[in-house]
Amino acid sequence: MVKKIILLLVAVGVLLFGYAYYTISASPAVPNDLEGPVTIEIPTGSSYEDVLGILATAGIEPDRKLLDPLAERMAWKRPKMRSGRYKLEPGMSYLDLIRKLRNGSQEAVKVVLTTEREPMNVAAKVARFLEPDSLDFVRLFQNEAYLDSIGFSPETLQTLFIPNTYELYWNSSPREFIARMIKEHDRFWNTGNRLERARALKLSPAEVYTLASIVEKESLRPDERPIIAGLYLNRIRKGMRLEADPTAVFATREFSVGRVLNRHTQFDSPYNTYKNAGLPPGPITMASVGSIDAVLNEEKSDYIFMCARGDGSGYHNFAKTMAGHSRNIAVYVANLRARGIR
Repeated sequence: MVKKIILLLVAVGVLLFGYAYYTISASPAVPNDLEGPVTIEIPTGSSYEDVLGILATAGIEPDRKLLDPLAERMAWKRPKMRSGRYKLEPGMSYLDLIRKLRNGSQEAVKVVLTTEREPMNVAAKVARFLEPDSLDFVRLFQNEAYLDSIGFSPETLQTLFIPNTYELYWNSSPREFIARMIKEHDRFWNTGNRLERARALKLSPAEVYTLASIVEKESLRPDERPIIAGLYLNRIRKGMRLEADPTAVFATREFSVGRVLNRHTQFDSPYNTYKNAGLPPGPITMASVGSIDAVLNEEKSDYIFMCARGDGSGYHNFAKTMAGHSRNIAVYVANLRARGIR
């Protein structure tokens, strides 16, 4: 009888302890009175105390007498805590808080890539969204052995990046970022018969992208980009130099220049298509999807010359012959004069 009473008391004690443990662990660790969800970022290599400091800065200060034993018991506490970006809801319990941070249930960040000029600009842009410093990305982008292993070079790396908005984890490494870009690049080129169209033009995807980057810089008017693409493809087929003003600007690095002059077109650089036949070694900017598709879907014509209209519209006049081009130049000059521009 005594033994049964002892066993009963032990069972009741266990139940009471379990109930108390559950009640405490299920109580709010994140205050209920927060205005809304709180997002925290835990850098790579953070200690347990570092994480508690990050939580405190966000207005979350759990009772250490409750948190510490749970952190030990649930194997969350370790010399180097799990990094990442996490959204914490008001009223989140001790158990849920620890599980979320321990399991790495991160919130993705939106990485926005637009028409960044060069890989170093991509590095700076991506570093605004992800944990690694821009120098970490630059070092990888300049690692020729690594680039060769993924089929690119310092000159062609920019062709990897397709402008879009991508969801990645905040603590993604530069190599993880590149791996995602490779996946997106391959998906892009395998969509909409783009690879087949590139082959029909007898160009590689990198060459299409490079030409698209020139088309991108030649016109702010998307509706005339297929015409410009067709014009440049005509020049390539005829063995003519592209003589594209944006390549001379890129070669001289005078990106703010208002008008391309003789000193630009005569600048010695492999990127200057006034001095060199064919395409430059790589893109002169990140090409938009619209410009890439403009090359792949060129507007057929016999045009081989183009000249800005000079009327402020942003459009160009096109010509099949030098005589026609000369007339378009005269129109350009007259329009500039009419606008008081010399």
